Amino acid sequence: MSTNRLVAVHIDDDTLGASGPDAEHERRVAIFDLIEENSFNILGEDRGPYVLALSQVERRLIFALRNEGGEEVHTFILSMGPFRGVIRDYFMICDSYYEAIRTSTPHQIEAIDMARRGIHNEGSELLKERLEGKIAIDFHTARRLFTLICALHAGQGRAPGA
Repeated sequence: MSTNRLVAVHIDDDTLGASGPDAEHERRVAIFDLIEENSFNILGEDRGPYVLALSQVERRLIFALRNEGGEEVHTFILSMGPFRGVIRDYFMICDSYYEAIRTSTPHQIEAIDMARRGIHNEGSELLKERLEGKIAIDFHTARRLFTLICALHAGQGRAPGA
């Protein structure tokens, strides 16, 4: 099994605390999916697999990475400013999707779901771009990590930077 992967993700409850059981469940699911299958290569390092600790300082997401033995490997800071619009759009289209499930035709639901996936892909590509030169991730890992970032911000009851 590759060493260029995440084996655990920890969330700092003081800075990224969940707002309730539903938000906590979404986070657990997102973390499980990410850990289940990922490709995560810290450029210039070969000390994985990695444990990721996520926290937030002001409008920045902190990626603190350690190896499995607990040795600090690297800390990256990711400004959430560039993600603000795409996460807001993603939350809006998700609301539309859940409403459509209750009231719309299958064709309408499919159209909204395609738009939802498109916005999710946009956020995933943005994440890959923002990590470029620091952390190499494949598209599927970017999607799973973007899902977790959205779950973190939904759990706080606000979009990033709000």
